[in-house]
Amino acid sequence: MSGQVMPCSPQEIGSLFLFEKLTPEQLGRLCSEGRVERFEAGPVYTEGEPATCFFVMIEGTVVLSRRVGGDDVEVTRTSQPGVYSGAMQAYLGDRVRQLYNNSMRVTEPTRFFVLPADTFAAVMQEWFPMAVHLLEGLFFGSKSTQRAIGQRERLLALGSLSAGLTHELNNPAAAAVRATATLRERVAKMRHKLGVISAGPYPREALANLIEVQERTAELVAKAPTLSPLEAADREDALTDWLDDHGIPDGWRLAPTFVQAGLDIDWLDQVAADVDPEILPGAIGWLNYTVETELLMDEIEDSTTRISHLVDAAKQYSQLDRAPYQNADVHELLDSTLLMLSGKIGSRIQVVKDYDRTLPKIPAYPAELNQVWTNLIDNAVHAINSTGGEGTLTVRTALDHDQLLVEFRDTGPGVPQEIRGRIFDPFFTTKPVGEGTGLGLDISWRIVVNKHHGTLQVESEPGDTRFQVLLPLTATDDDTPEEPA
Repeated sequence: MSGQVMPCSPQEIGSLFLFEKLTPEQLGRLCSEGRVERFEAGPVYTEGEPATCFFVMIEGTVVLSRRVGGDDVEVTRTSQPGVYSGAMQAYLGDRVRQLYNNSMRVTEPTRFFVLPADTFAAVMQEWFPMAVHLLEGLFFGSKSTQRAIGQRERLLALGSLSAGLTHELNNPAAAAVRATATLRERVAKMRHKLGVISAGPYPREALANLIEVQERTAELVAKAPTLSPLEAADREDALTDWLDDHGIPDGWRLAPTFVQAGLDIDWLDQVAADVDPEILPGAIGWLNYTVETELLMDEIEDSTTRISHLVDAAKQYSQLDRAPYQNADVHELLDSTLLMLSGKIGSRIQVVKDYDRTLPKIPAYPAELNQVWTNLIDNAVHAINSTGGEGTLTVRTALDHDQLLVEFRDTGPGVPQEIRGRIFDPFFTTKPVGEGTGLGLDISWRIVVNKHHGTLQVESEPGDTRFQVLLPLTATDDDTPEEPA
């Protein structure tokens, strides 16, 4: 948008704080190579356009905004003379893309001193060479530092996840190894006991009945009910008394195994009815080994299933075999992230999942959303740990107008009002030295806002902090998401 060109007064622009230290000759050069323009209420330039001019407001009211998704979000509104915007990085030349990084409009007739970007770069390099070198170093140095620390942040997160995953895998793997060793021992004893029984003077029908009882016992173990501690103790006492009454040695040792397998006195009575009295003690011992082997095989199955689920969660979290951009179920992403971070969350923090399972899949970059969930959960855990380590982390999903809401709520101390506006800034952190880089929320904000055209915001008070991620339900660019392979 072009404005009305007006006379440029060196004295007037010299009164602006940006130019107040310049000499009359320098002010004269600015007026001769620049211009004063008057803009009526409306847009001056638009975010993403080539940055051709540097604007300094002389009088009026200016509003700066950033594009977030399909909306313009106002970031600054001011009437202070001397405020500036536009091609502020022109002195960097073609080493960076010279684009307007915000949109500017005026709400009333407003006058600007307008300097072409090339002229602004030339006078900066000619009049302030040391400042230009410092600014260049600051700009490129911060970019390099941000990349390096961002990589370090990812490595730290990866190390934490690897440690947590290793811990989670170690428990079921160790259980499977122990169960396998015990199973080998029990099977050997079962073979020995069967040899003793078969070598005795027992009729063929008695052995056939024993095999049938074994089959029925194995079926009962697979359907074992879950008992309360009191119910289990009462049943153990009853089984011990039955075994003692029938002359079965070590009844107190056999009873807990039978109870764990869901067997009761009715089962023992059936065994006694189907097996000859002289074979009953050996039969009960042999059936005990049968029960133990079934329980051990169940334990091995549970352990290996747990390992399989952890591996699946790791694949889901890393998205190694998925398209980078696809229609994704946020609940699958959240579950895999929570499972990967379960070791870090610990047992003292209660995790509550308040999911709206009716929500549709959304077009997204799943691996990067998992990084957002990781950062927000890590911050919530740190906040809860700072108040003693006990609390609740609630992960909620819901439909918010035409967007999908993912909310992380913790019972930590809250985010103080005075720093709430800075928590998404690069390198800002409230964690102790060595525990945070200050890039977690900055990275999360960039992923949500820049890459997914969504919104990341925080609401906080002591005992109730909520980080809310709002994501569009449909694609907002030309990318077409792919269904998972």
